[in-house]
Amino acid sequence: MINSYLDIVIRSVSVYFFMIIALRIFGKKQLSQLNTADVILILLISNSVQNAMVGNNTSLYGGIVAALALFIINFGFKKVMSKSNFIKELVQDKPEILIHNGKIEFKTIAKLGITDDELKEAMREHGVEYFKDVKLAMFEIDGSISIISGDDNLKQTHHKRKIHKTLGNLNN
Repeated sequence: MINSYLDIVIRSVSVYFFMIIALRIFGKKQLSQLNTADVILILLISNSVQNAMVGNNTSLYGGIVAALALFIINFGFKKVMSKSNFIKELVQDKPEILIHNGKIEFKTIAKLGITDDELKEAMREHGVEYFKDVKLAMFEIDGSISIISGDDNLKQTHHKRKIHKTLGNLNN
């Protein structure tokens, strides 16, 4: 009986680490950026890995053991990431500069798949009308776009990315 629950724990932890590696490889920076296709993908993945985690044990206790193992490994992994810069850099991307002193970083924007419309929307939400007025725009690790303008009177806020689209034309 205990061996079957230990098997569930090992399977769940293995799936957890597989998902971390897969998300890192396939470049999904943050889950706050989910679009419809991403939600469908997560639902299908969760369904496909369920049996890999619990095997033949479809009991309530088997599901609870799998969920508990995932909560514990997630808690522990976050603790390790907070103490180890190597692990943190391995798993988590760094913030990226999108605009610096009014100059757009086209390569970075293209790499991240940020569209002209998304960038302009973030600027409008920050009360900035023109690219030349942006002192610094950053794509943060949480999926938000923060913008600092040259205007000291403007309130600084964060813009959550909502969609992933191919890069559009970026014009001032």
